[in-house]
Amino acid sequence: MPVARILFTLPLPEPFDYTVPEGMALAPGAYVAAPVGPYDRLGMVVEVLGDQAGAGRKLKPVSAVYDVPPMGAPMREFLGWAAKYTVTHPGMILSMALRARDGLLPSPVETRYRATGAAPPRLTPPRQKALAAAEGGGLMSAAELAEAAGVSTAVVRGLAETGALEAVDVETDPPYPAPDVSRAGALLTAEQAGAANELAAAIRAGGYTAFLLDGVTGSGKTEVYFEAIAETLKADPEAQVLVLLPEIALTQAILTRFEARFGAAPAPWHSGMNPKERRRSWREAVHGRARIVIGARSALFLPYRNLKLIIVDEEHDTSFKQEDGVSYHARDLAVMRAKLEEARIILASATPALETAVNAEAGRYTRLKLSARPGAARLPDIDLVDLRRAPPERGRWLSPVLVRGMVETLGAGEQSLLFLNRRGYAPLVICKACGERLKSPGTENWLTEHRYTGRLVCHVTGYSIPKPANCPHCGAADSLMGVGPGVERVAEEVRALLPEARIEIFSSDTAAGGEATRSLVERMQQGEIDVLIGTQIVAKGHNFPNLTLVGVVDADSGLKGGDLRAGERTYQLLSQVAGRAGRAERPGRALVQTWAPDNPAMQALAANDRDGYLRIEREVRAELGLPPFGRLAGLILSAPAPDLVDRVALEIAAAAPNGEGVEIYGPAPAPLSVIRGRHRRRFLIKSPRTVDLSAYMTAWTARLKLPGPVRLSVDIDPYSFL
Repeated sequence: MPVARILFTLPLPEPFDYTVPEGMALAPGAYVAAPVGPYDRLGMVVEVLGDQAGAGRKLKPVSAVYDVPPMGAPMREFLGWAAKYTVTHPGMILSMALRARDGLLPSPVETRYRATGAAPPRLTPPRQKALAAAEGGGLMSAAELAEAAGVSTAVVRGLAETGALEAVDVETDPPYPAPDVSRAGALLTAEQAGAANELAAAIRAGGYTAFLLDGVTGSGKTEVYFEAIAETLKADPEAQVLVLLPEIALTQAILTRFEARFGAAPAPWHSGMNPKERRRSWREAVHGRARIVIGARSALFLPYRNLKLIIVDEEHDTSFKQEDGVSYHARDLAVMRAKLEEARIILASATPALETAVNAEAGRYTRLKLSARPGAARLPDIDLVDLRRAPPERGRWLSPVLVRGMVETLGAGEQSLLFLNRRGYAPLVICKACGERLKSPGTENWLTEHRYTGRLVCHVTGYSIPKPANCPHCGAADSLMGVGPGVERVAEEVRALLPEARIEIFSSDTAAGGEATRSLVERMQQGEIDVLIGTQIVAKGHNFPNLTLVGVVDADSGLKGGDLRAGERTYQLLSQVAGRAGRAERPGRALVQTWAPDNPAMQALAANDRDGYLRIEREVRAELGLPPFGRLAGLILSAPAPDLVDRVALEIAAAAPNGEGVEIYGPAPAPLSVIRGRHRRRFLIKSPRTVDLSAYMTAWTARLKLPGPVRLSVDIDPYSFL
């Protein structure tokens, strides 16, 4: 009897063997249910062995096979590679690919009714109402038809029994409409057309190719990759395209542009979808019927049937790095997936990551430049506001220079955007009587005051309480004071300065869902908002034609700490924010408030010298052997007691293998040393590029036997050091 080797969606180190029942056809990649302990578990067939493989072995049989296309060989290879690279059990990677398991089943159906034209033997007034409603309403459920006619559902079912109504089973998860690739795109500039033509030639040639679409903000990168999508779908009638975006908010905003270009919205995939929406998108992707999928980083793991093009928009964005659960960077894994699928990949950005720029310089990626905005639009002028010379008034956060600019902009009937990457009203709440700083229980994180909701919130753990009337430490009444600015506090200041202005806050607190985000963006585009105050959500992908002034409230906040990418990230974020201004006919400008105007990132921003700044970053990282010229890994462990985590940390350090060129730093308390009552310690591991650091970390962790309360995670190429 044949034997199937099955990988389960469980944290197990290897596949298990099962017999294949007579009459069941299995192939590698098939999705199956098989018993693990007392329960059937979902798994995927890795390999099917011959008839003799089960001889003399007592194996359980496979319980069921799902009637969906099996996972293709490139995707199976990708899952195995991703598990090794991220130092993760392969079953955990498989679980990421099978997050909508209801999609393995056919779409549920719903019975709907329509009029047949036949008259019932007895036409009562209720039946007459129901037939009248059915004749003008198309296919309707019994409840919908009964409500429209003002009758009971029994009347509807009775008419169906007489043949006056026909019952039709309709799928509740219909396929997505096919994109119309024959629709004309936007009129391209010569520079855009040149980039689109080069992409089209690579698509027609086939095979793996990687591109960096390097265009200034507002240069029309989206229109260029729209042409690549159309060419891909024309070249192969079964091809699928994946577009990765860093934020759910961007997913919602760009769906409209896709629909305008292709006549149909793409299939979405992100954490904000409900289970019904997720199973529909997953099912259509695995069957190959979803021709275009647009989503956040997890969309990379969907088991597409025929993936031929991947686009990573805003490829520099750190949101592509996942740090909870399996740690990975979607951009880096997307390049490998494209290579294994023999697909094309486009990395698009106005501020490419240093890693991407170095790959382009080395010839691993083909660089396509878009150096200008189309039409009359031009890049905004960027001025640094030296807060040492022009500080805000006491108790305020906006300098006289920025306030004057906002007054002028409002008087001209134009819009302003203020950027501050801090949610809430104040990032710290302190007691004026005893000096106590309010923290989340079991965590060394300060509570942020959210004045609009009257709550104190921990942005790390989600802990939230109503703001107390008395200090929890000393009991003093009315002594709690918010320290520092958040977007709510800046909005309060703007309302006092510009009482006639229409002001809105754009953050994950005020635009929590897709509909709220879409509504706010539309109101800004239609000129219904004068001043928009937002966090980093405003920096990405939005096009506001009447926005001519961008003010950065605290440009220095991202430069603090020991993060090796702090300067690069600050430059990228501020450049993206400033790029929101002047995207139509009216010229734009950006005023950047800083206490450190001599910082290289600030100087490069003011001079619009991105390449010069990258040269500085490159030289520093190359000299220190940091990515992309060396490799880093993080090892993070946590335990409920500090003495336990310290003891285990020393044992882990003693178990480290010898590795040529490998340097180990730590263990040391993490900057966020306690989260949810768990004490955290970190190691940082550094090696030359020639060392397979993933293999080294695998060998190290294989030596460890951890006590039950201790948790350990590995982060290859860490972006956060908290």
